[in-house]
Amino acid sequence: MQAAVETPSGIRGETPPSPTSHLGGKYLTFLLAEEEYGLEILKVREIIGIMDITKVPQTPDFLEGVINLRGKVIPVVDLRSKFNLPRSEYNDQTCIIVVDVGVLMGIIVDTVQEVRDIPAGEIEPPPQLGTTVNTSFILGMGKVKDDVKILLNIDEVLTSEELVRALGVAKG
Repeated sequence: MQAAVETPSGIRGETPPSPTSHLGGKYLTFLLAEEEYGLEILKVREIIGIMDITKVPQTPDFLEGVINLRGKVIPVVDLRSKFNLPRSEYNDQTCIIVVDVGVLMGIIVDTVQEVRDIPAGEIEPPPQLGTTVNTSFILGMGKVKDDVKILLNIDEVLTSEELVRALGVAKG
């Protein structure tokens, strides 16, 4: 709800909405290299354990390959590689989160944590890190108690030009 405010000219106006006011809601949280991330639950189709991944030649390092999920071939991205983080061995906590970004895709994460309801008032815009750092893949920074969760714009993470070229799919 917007509040009426007095402007310097004495005209009553509306408080402009916060740039993150539309971001409140449920997020699936997960760990990646000891950092906590979240993505909008509405983008998540399912969570599966790590499974056999078929390598695809001449694709970027972050594209781990493809899986056969109930008869459907789905590309899988190693999020550690995509974010230039050190790789780690997969274990029984490693998961593939299947997301819908116009096409179904899988992202490999270290471990899934929980679904959290993060109110819009607890989400801040991404930090300004200079002109050379692209933060368009970050929706915002979710404050949960004393922790900060990096809320991802999964459409931006998975539809970069590099990924679109590698897979030969059009942006959804």
